[in-house]
Amino acid sequence: MGAEVKIWNPVEVAEQASHDYVSKIHPSQLTIDPSLELPHMTPLVLNMCKDMFKAWADLDDSCFAVEKISGGITNLLLKVSVKQENCIEEIITIRLYGPNTEYIIDRQRELQATKFITAAGFGAKWLGIFGNGMVQSFINAQTLSPSDMREPKLAAKIAKQLKRFHYVEIPGPKEPQLWNDVWKFFEKASVLKFDDSEIQKTYETISFKEIHDEIVELKGLCDLLKSPVIFAHNDLLSGNIMINYEEDKLYFIDYEYASYNYRGYDIGNHFAEYAGFDCDFDLYPNINEQYHFFRHYLQPERPHEVSEKDLEALYVEANTFSLASHVFWALWGVIQAKMSPIEFDYLGYFFLRYKEYKRQKEKYFLLARTYLTGCKNK
Repeated sequence: MGAEVKIWNPVEVAEQASHDYVSKIHPSQLTIDPSLELPHMTPLVLNMCKDMFKAWADLDDSCFAVEKISGGITNLLLKVSVKQENCIEEIITIRLYGPNTEYIIDRQRELQATKFITAAGFGAKWLGIFGNGMVQSFINAQTLSPSDMREPKLAAKIAKQLKRFHYVEIPGPKEPQLWNDVWKFFEKASVLKFDDSEIQKTYETISFKEIHDEIVELKGLCDLLKSPVIFAHNDLLSGNIMINYEEDKLYFIDYEYASYNYRGYDIGNHFAEYAGFDCDFDLYPNINEQYHFFRHYLQPERPHEVSEKDLEALYVEANTFSLASHVFWALWGVIQAKMSPIEFDYLGYFFLRYKEYKRQKEKYFLLARTYLTGCKNK
C-alpha cells in the first residue's frame, strides 16, 4: 500500500460531519506523501491548503510558511502560518498519517471520536479533511516530556482533565474495546513474515501460544475487578499532552486510539507511559504518586476527601490494567515492525513491554486477588 493512498473519502466525511458538528469541515481530495523531505512536501501542502480553503486559493506561495512540529511514531504534524499584508492571519495544524497506519488504527472510530471530543472543548478545533490526514486549529502550547507528567501540580491537572474527558458522550455502541483490540492485534501480530532473515529469526523466538494464554488469564482477572466503562483516550503519553503555562491550559491531543474502555486501563496505561519510549520502568509512579493522581481524579474539587477505600480500589484497578497496557503495546510493536517505514526498533519495543508485563505480573495478580478476596469477605 503506497503512502498516497486515500484512507477515506474526504467529501463524504465532511458531508457526514455537517449533521453533527457545529463548524463547517472543509474537504480536499488531495493527498500528501509523508515520506517526503519538508522542502519537497511544502508545495503539496500549499496546494492542499488552497484547495481546501477557498479564501486562500489566490494567495501567492510566499504568504505561507510550513514547518514541522513533530513526527509522532505514526503521524507527522505540520504547522502552516498564513500571512496577508505582512501580518499573520491564521495558523493551522496539519496531521498527516503515515502509510499503513490504518492497518493498526480504526480511522472511522477516530473520526467519530475527534468530532465529539473537539465539540466538547478538548484539544484543537477540527477544520478540514483530506485524503490522508486532517486539518485542525493550531494549539499554542508545548508538549510534555515523560518527566513532566510526574510533577505533582501537572499530575493533578492531568487527573482533573482526564475525569472530564471520561465523561464525553460519544454516540454509538458503548462497549469497552480493550479485549477486542488486543485480540485484533494478536491475530495480526502472530502471522507476520519478515523479509529480513535476522528480524524473522528474532520474531520466531516469540511464543504466541504463551501470549494467548496470558491474555486469557489477564482478561479473566481484569473482568472480576468490574472497572467502570468510560470514554477513554487510550494513549495518554507525554507527547499527547500539551500545556500553555501562560494561560494555564492543558490539552489532550491525538485521538487515534480513543474508544469506550475501562477506567482502570486508561489510567494504568497513562502510568506505564511515565517510562517513555525508552521504557525506563523505574519511573513508573509509586503508591504515593498514584494516590495523589487518584485524589484529583476522583474528587477534583475536594481531593482530600477521597476515602482510603476508593483509593485502594482504584490502585488495584489501574495497576492490574497496566499489565494489559504492556500486552497491547507489545503486540502493537510487532505489527509496526512489519508495517512502519519509520526508523525505530519496534521489535525491541515488543520485548521491553512484554518483559515488563512478565516482571510485574506476579505482583499485580497477587494484589488483585488479595483485594478481591477481601471484598468477598466483607
